Amino acid sequence: MANFAIMGFGTVGGGVAEVLRMNAEAIAAKLGEPLNLKYILDVRDLSATPYADKAVKDFSILENDPELDVVVESIGGAKVALEFTRRCLLAGKHVVTSNKELVASHGRELLEIAREKNVNYLFEASVGGGIPVLRPLFQCLAGNQIQEIAGILNGTTNYILTRMVKEDASFADALKEAQAKGYAEADPTADVEGLDAGRKICILSDLAWGKEVRPGDISVQGISAIDLKDVAIASGAGYRIKLLGRAMKLEDGRQAAFVSPHLVPESSPLAAVDDVFNAIMIRGNAVGDVMFYGRGAGDLPTASAVMGDVLDALEHREKRRNLGWSQGADLVDLDSDLPLYWYLRGDFTAPPSSERLAEGAVIVGPVSRKEAKALAARVNAEAMLPVLR
Repeated sequence: MANFAIMGFGTVGGGVAEVLRMNAEAIAAKLGEPLNLKYILDVRDLSATPYADKAVKDFSILENDPELDVVVESIGGAKVALEFTRRCLLAGKHVVTSNKELVASHGRELLEIAREKNVNYLFEASVGGGIPVLRPLFQCLAGNQIQEIAGILNGTTNYILTRMVKEDASFADALKEAQAKGYAEADPTADVEGLDAGRKICILSDLAWGKEVRPGDISVQGISAIDLKDVAIASGAGYRIKLLGRAMKLEDGRQAAFVSPHLVPESSPLAAVDDVFNAIMIRGNAVGDVMFYGRGAGDLPTASAVMGDVLDALEHREKRRNLGWSQGADLVDLDSDLPLYWYLRGDFTAPPSSERLAEGAVIVGPVSRKEAKALAARVNAEAMLPVLR
C-alpha cells in the first residue's frame, strides 16, 4: 500500500480526495497497489466531514512519518507552502503541487532539493489545470528544439473577453458576471492584470529551455484597459482579442517571455477558445505546431492532474524524474529587440506600410515595441496591442 497526504483541504485538496474516492479501484490497478489517503493537514475543523479520521493540524506528523510516500501541497501562496514543501522534500517525501506561484518563484530551488534527496517534485497541475501539457513538453517533445509557446493561460480573463465579444459587455460588467459565477475572485487582480498567466508562462519557459525565468523578469499587461471599440474592430476584421502568455527562443539563443492582450487571427485555433477554457500552442522544429486544450481550472480537472503526478511520483520512486532548470536565462529587451506586429487605433490617417482594419485602426510591423510606441505617440493612438502572427 502507498500512502499520501494532502496539505490544504480547499478546492484542489478536496478535489484530490474526491478523485481518489471516485476512482480508487482504477488507480490501484494502474499503480499495482492500493493508494491510501493517510492524512489531511488543514487548520479548519473537518470533524463533520467524511475525512475526520484523517485530519491533523500538526505538520510534523507528516514530516516524521516514515510510511508516508507522497505529499500533495494545495495550500497555495509562497510562504507556508514553501516552508512545508522544503521540509517534506528534505524528509525524503515526494511532493506534488498545483501551486504556480510557488513553482514559478521557487521551483529551481525546490527541484534542486528534490534532486539531492532523490525524490520527485512534480507540478503538472500548475499550468492549465487538468490539461496535460508540462509532461508532454519535457517528455513527448524532448526530441524537438522548442521555438515558441503561446497560450490562453487564464480562464477568468478568457471568460471576460468572451462575454465582451459575444454580448458586447463592458469589462466591468463581464467581470461582475464572472464573479457571480465563481470564475473570478472578489479581488481579481492576479487574473485580470495578467499575474497568473505570467507565472504560468515562466514555468513553461523554464521547462522548454532549462533556464530560469522569474515572474519579476517579464513584462505583464492585463485586460482591464481593453475597450469595446477595439473588441468590435478586431471582430469585424477577422480577429479576436485574447490574453496570451508568450515565450520564444530567438536564433541567437536569447529568450523572450511576456503577457499581453493580443489580436489573434480567426485562422489560429487559439481564436476559437472561449469561456473558461485554456489552450497552449507549442511549436517545435520537428513536430511543428501542437495545441493542448481543456478546462484550465476547477476542482476535479485540477485534481485529475494532481493525481496523475501522485501516481507518476510513486512509479518513479527508485529513479526520480530528471526535472530542473538553472539560473540565467538571457532575456531580450522587449522594448528594442523583439520585432512584432502591432495594432494601433486613434484619430489618424493610416501610416504607410500598414494594414488597415477600419477607419483609424491599423496593423503595423514588424517593429519593436519602442518603435510602435513612438509611432503611436506621433499619431495620437488611443490603443496599442501586439498581434499574433
